[in-house]
Amino acid sequence: MSDQSHTRPAPASAPKGEGFSLLRLLLEGRAFFALIAIVLVFSLLSPNYFTLPNFLIMASQVAIYGLLAIGMLLVILNGGIDLSVGSILALCGVVAGAMMQGVEVKAMGVILYPPVWAVVVLTCALGGLVGAVNGVLVAWFRVPAFVATLGVMYVARGVALLMTNGLTYNNLSGKAELGNTGFNWLGFNRLWGIPISVIVLFTCAMIAWAMLSRSAFGRWLYASGGNERAAELSGVPVRRVKITVYTLSGVLSAIAGLVLSSQLTSAGPTAGTTYELTAIAAVVIGGAALTGGRGTVLGTMLGAFVIGFLSAGLVIVGVSSYWQTVFTGAVIVLAVLMNSIQYGKGARKA
Repeated sequence: MSDQSHTRPAPASAPKGEGFSLLRLLLEGRAFFALIAIVLVFSLLSPNYFTLPNFLIMASQVAIYGLLAIGMLLVILNGGIDLSVGSILALCGVVAGAMMQGVEVKAMGVILYPPVWAVVVLTCALGGLVGAVNGVLVAWFRVPAFVATLGVMYVARGVALLMTNGLTYNNLSGKAELGNTGFNWLGFNRLWGIPISVIVLFTCAMIAWAMLSRSAFGRWLYASGGNERAAELSGVPVRRVKITVYTLSGVLSAIAGLVLSSQLTSAGPTAGTTYELTAIAAVVIGGAALTGGRGTVLGTMLGAFVIGFLSAGLVIVGVSSYWQTVFTGAVIVLAVLMNSIQYGKGARKA
């Protein structure tokens, strides 16, 4: 009798486990399900939405948000925030535009036109430098991430405005006789029919995924974001991790600035305004916890595509830009609520 009494509860507990697994699937896969729903709804509303050319165009636009979102994910996993990514994008775009317009060397009386590869390398180095400043302020001087990156956001935007006097660098496609052509290759060319910007996004996402899931740095990042004090006592170089994630965020912002400037063949100091909020929204929609230590690259990419495909769909069906803002904000609020369920009550019940 005693053996039978011990075996009776087992069948009753199985359905609860299955129910919890289904709830977990719905919560963790919400970005994917939302993306499928968006594609289905707008495909029914417009015959021009569900076409391969349109998907490629939308993906090339999402690449900007996606690159910023990857950097933002790294920072948020560390328990921080980076409000400067949009301004870094603008600053790096302006610097790249200035180099493509020619660098005047007054001492020699000549104007130098750096090759495109040099422009890309120097621009990424600048983005990494600005990101490293954020990291040093947060890691070494204990400045709250919100305040540090907010200050750098204003400084970077101000420098971009000073460099251009509020104007925009146009015609960055260059001239063949000057040897400075090729900058628009990043924004307009395709490889195997896929826009280069999408390939750049995919490459950066794969590198970030490998770093988070296959390296010691990824384990350090999740550990320090989950419990910084415990990670430090366990031997994790917490300060180095902080500086690294902000530096990588700066580099990815620079790449996004290069892609955007190449797509527009122009660079202006007002580019990337409010893009930092879009990047944060993509990370949140993708299921990352703003408290740090939880989040994936795949979820963040899905979040970026949710925002991009939703915005593009609203434009295609002719919805007012004011309503677009309302819908996007509603999606973000809903994602935050689901995060609260997933990491709040759901986590405690688990």
